[in-house]
Amino acid sequence: MLRESISNSGTSRDGRIVVQDSKKIYHRKDGLGRLERSVLAVMTAWQDLPATFADLLSMVSPDVLPQTREYAWYKDGGASLPHAADAGAIRIAATCLRRDLAAKSVRCVGLASEILPEGHFNRLVELTNNKASALFGLVLRLIQRTADANPNRDMLVLVDKQGGRGHYGQLLMRAFEDRQMCILSESDEESEYELKGRTTKWRVLSQCGETRHMPIALASMLSKYMREIFMLRFNAYWREQDANLVPTAGYYEDGLRFLKDIEPHARRLGIRREQLVRER
Repeated sequence: MLRESISNSGTSRDGRIVVQDSKKIYHRKDGLGRLERSVLAVMTAWQDLPATFADLLSMVSPDVLPQTREYAWYKDGGASLPHAADAGAIRIAATCLRRDLAAKSVRCVGLASEILPEGHFNRLVELTNNKASALFGLVLRLIQRTADANPNRDMLVLVDKQGGRGHYGQLLMRAFEDRQMCILSESDEESEYELKGRTTKWRVLSQCGETRHMPIALASMLSKYMREIFMLRFNAYWREQDANLVPTAGYYEDGLRFLKDIEPHARRLGIRREQLVRER
């Protein structure tokens, strides 16, 4: 429907924004530009182009702003955006998207992200004693945030597969006790539920969906973009402590190398390991 402004091909070079599985559009060696252009164009079409890190968080995850102030590497919200993409190109793409949306009577009603900094992640997992349940709790929060922002509306909720989990009925029933739940299907490949309220009905569909559903692909891209922007702030802070530090992407093996490199600085600054590293 939105093919005039959006492509699902990572090789598109015709000016449209690309929306697809983030693993196909973002490769570290190629830089953040393509991913950033698409994500920020959608944000600009929805509201406006965020000028700073703090503006970005205010738009998609306002609840996390107070949490970031507990981390020396995240609390500077003044870092300017876009980081790699051209602001003019983003605005042009956003204008094309806005025009296409209006022509098709479609609109983006919101973008949201549940961000969980390292120390907060550790505390949440300690409380639940289950990483998968802790993370699915954030999915449930997103569903509730969407419902609160669009009251008295029926919803189709598309959820990407959560690891190896194939059964979500009990979790949904406990989270939304005021709704009557019906399991339509449950399998390792796809699970579908209906949750009826007094005036509205929600249909929740979980499947591997980046290639099937544009909202899931866009969510994948927004999540990846937020992660990389946070990592830029993280690396910038530690480079201020030691200009010779090699930045890290944050994944396991290189993360171990980086922790060893910053150990004397973390000790000098009194930074605890549980603020730096996810325990699970």
